[in-house]
This record gives sequence, structure tokens and C-alpha cells, in this order.
Amino acid sequence: MRHTKVKDLLNSTTTLQEINAKGWVRTFRNNQFIALNDGSTINNIQCVVDFENTPDETLKRITTGAAVSVTGSLVESKGAGQKYEIQVNKLEILGDSDAEKFPMQPKKHSLEFLRENAHLRVRTNAFGAIMRVRSVLSFAVHSYFQQKGFVYVNTPIVTGADAEGAGEMFQVTSLPLDNLPKTEEGNIDYKKDFFGKHTNLTVSGQLEGETFAMALGQIYTFGPTFRAENSNTSRHLAEFWMIEPEVAFNDLNDNMDLAEDFIKYVVKYAVDHCGDDLKFLEGRLIEEEKSKPQADRSEMPLLEKLGFVMNNDFKRVSYTEAVDILRDSTPNKKKKFQYIINEWGADLQSEHERYLVEKHFKCPVILFDYPANIKAFYMRLNEDGKTVRAMDILFPGIGEIVGGSQREERFDVLVEKMKALGIDEEELWWYLDTRRFGSAVHSGFGLGFERLVLFVTGMTNIRDVIPFPRTPQNAEF
Repeated sequence: MRHTKVKDLLNSTTTLQEINAKGWVRTFRNNQFIALNDGSTINNIQCVVDFENTPDETLKRITTGAAVSVTGSLVESKGAGQKYEIQVNKLEILGDSDAEKFPMQPKKHSLEFLRENAHLRVRTNAFGAIMRVRSVLSFAVHSYFQQKGFVYVNTPIVTGADAEGAGEMFQVTSLPLDNLPKTEEGNIDYKKDFFGKHTNLTVSGQLEGETFAMALGQIYTFGPTFRAENSNTSRHLAEFWMIEPEVAFNDLNDNMDLAEDFIKYVVKYAVDHCGDDLKFLEGRLIEEEKSKPQADRSEMPLLEKLGFVMNNDFKRVSYTEAVDILRDSTPNKKKKFQYIINEWGADLQSEHERYLVEKHFKCPVILFDYPANIKAFYMRLNEDGKTVRAMDILFPGIGEIVGGSQREERFDVLVEKMKALGIDEEELWWYLDTRRFGSAVHSGFGLGFERLVLFVTGMTNIRDVIPFPRTPQNAEF
């Protein structure tokens, strides 16, 4: 008999005579009641075992974590909390789980303990919910862009280009590290490497994406990116997923409109399709915050916060105005900020971004027109000669969630900027070709997918919203 998902059984509109369900035991009590979960929903289904007619050896094998198959009738539940339960006629143990050794016992575990058992943590309610929400958000990303007529482009993971100019990249090589070939000058001879040149894991698909936008009009990438930053924080990963649309003929205002519309769409999609999981995560967050001082707690419950983002316009503020606000703010005057804002041109830190969003405007904020010298070379220079057409979207609890810009479409200006930053024109000859042949105004942005999942689930550490986090000194699993 083909098994039926727990979610479908719980959503049934009628009792059923003969069904089969398979899943993992969450709890087994009184030698009679199995709480069974198969990952299709946050909710378990209760399976009532006829313990008097079930061999003791079988009952002893019904332990937390064991995989079982139950066959029986779907009947109205006598207990509170669920409409239906399974009256078990036949039970089969598919895979034993040693109760003494299984780490995911039915009790509260610390997030740090769960990270150390990332291969099993998805069997807990919280991580099952997070990963289902992540999956739905991923689908929503594709759904939004496909409905808008964007072309999905797979940009390379191995690349010779550093899109950010940051230099913090993972090198890719097939050269023997204990016997590196050298040139006559004593440098590493990359001509003998697999690709015949120095290559890295990509930090962004943007530059390649731009080339496709200048032919297909509007494209998006959605794939893994890598940063070799030695940054052990709750907001950084060495491997993460990026969503990067690029649109020909869009200026900065169009870009801000697109980013805001996109975020509202995917958040609403998650709210509409992940009700049970988000309700559970909201309750989890409320419990977690009870131990925090009142000032550190969220001002809104999770679902209300998501509704607030969906239903309100994002506040658009120039960098110059933001610096004035921060300079005059109480935490800046009282030197409560770790990085004091004294003058125009400062690179805003997470504490400043969160102050603007959470304390000053109390809504998502789009900052635009940043100083040119703190932004990447490809951003369009404004007429004032000192700012660029860049924009960042700042969210409560997260800080920056989106970074984007109108790209510098003028060949001469772009070349001058590259020279000033010491970026090799020959390395990016193909990128400059898009300015030589049919250049046009175009814009795009990048959204770190894990930060989006972080916001929607209410989690506070980015390591808890990706299946297997990659961080400094950690490539386990």
C-alpha cells in the first residue's frame, strides 16, 4: 500500500478505513501513543498502538528517532489538539534508533548543540519549520521573476573576476601545494594551473549577469557565492546563496521599486504558504525573548512584523540625510555606538543601520547615493562627482539585506574608476565590451538569501537558516 503524507492525513475531510503512514517517532508514551512525523508538516499525527496484541520486543523498538510504518484506520481523535489519529492495525519498524545514543531527544536543546549535530537537527520542530520555510521562499524567488518575464541565468562558480574588488576570495587550484611551479621571477606559475590562470570561487554573479541583461533585457541569478572573510559573527557565512537580478534600461529608482516589490512578494508568499510553521516559529521567538531585557525584545510578534513589511512603503533616505540623523542621535552623542559617526563619508556599520530602522524610522529603510570611495567600481558616478547611484535596503534585526546600484554605463568613466582602484582592464576586457557595444542605463541588486530566511523565520543566527553552515574553522558534514 502506498503511504499517505501526515500533512494530508491531518487535512483530511473524512475518516478513512485503511491507510498507511511512514515517518519517524518523535515520542512514544504509555506503550500506546506514537507521535509520528514525516517532515511534511510541523504537526505530528498520533498513532494509537494496540499494545496488548503487540509483542514486547516490538514495543521496545519504538524509540525516539526510529523510522516506522503504520497501517490502520484514520479515525476522529478522542484527545485534544488534533482532529484525527491513526488506529494502528499493523506496525513495522523500518529503522531502529538507539534511545541511549540518539542526540535529538524530546527536550529543549541549545542552538549551539544543534549546530554540532547539523545532520540531525532538521528532525526537531524548529529546524523542520525553518527548512520548509526556506524551501517555500526559494520557490517564491523563482515564481516572482518568472512571472515578470525574467530569464534565469546560471553564472559561473569558478571565476577569474572579483566582482566586489574585496580580494577576500577562496582560491581554486589543481597545483600541488607542496611543490608549486614557479616562474623565472619566483612567482607561482598559474599558466600551469588547470584553467591556465589565477581563479577563485565567485563572490557574485553580477558582472556576468550584466552581460546577459544587455542582451536579454532582464535576468536573475540565484546560486551559491563564497567569501573568505574571517568573520565569526551571527550575520556572516563563508558560503551562502545570492539572488541577483539585473535589468537593462532601469535606473536607480526603478531598481528600488523592483527590490521593494520583490521582497514584499516573497514575504507574502511565505506567510500565505507556511502558516503552521511561522506560527510555531513565532511562539518559539516569544519564548526565547522572555529571557532578554525588555529593550532587546522585538517590538512586534513575528507574523505582525512580516505583515508590517508587506503592507508599508519602505522609507527612502539619502546617505547624507542618514549621516545627519546618526551624527545627532543620542547613542552617537553619548558614545554608545562602537563606531562613532563624526563626518560625512563614514562607512555605516550594522549598529548604525539597525538604529535607523529600529529606533529612528521604525520601518524598512532604503539608503541611496553613497560616497563613491566606500562603494564598488561599477556603480554609476553622480553629477556631484563624489557620490554614486548605490542603494542598500535595511531591515529590523538584520541591518543590510539588499545591496544594489545603477551601474556605470559610460565607458570612459568606468575605465577611469578602474584605473584609480588598480583594477586590471585586461582581466575585465569582456565586461568593458558591454560598454563598448550598445551600452545603456542598467541596474541590479544582490540579496543574501540566508538573510531573507533569517528575517522571515525570526531566527537570530545565520548559521541556523542554512542546512550545513560554512564558517571559519568549520566545514563539518
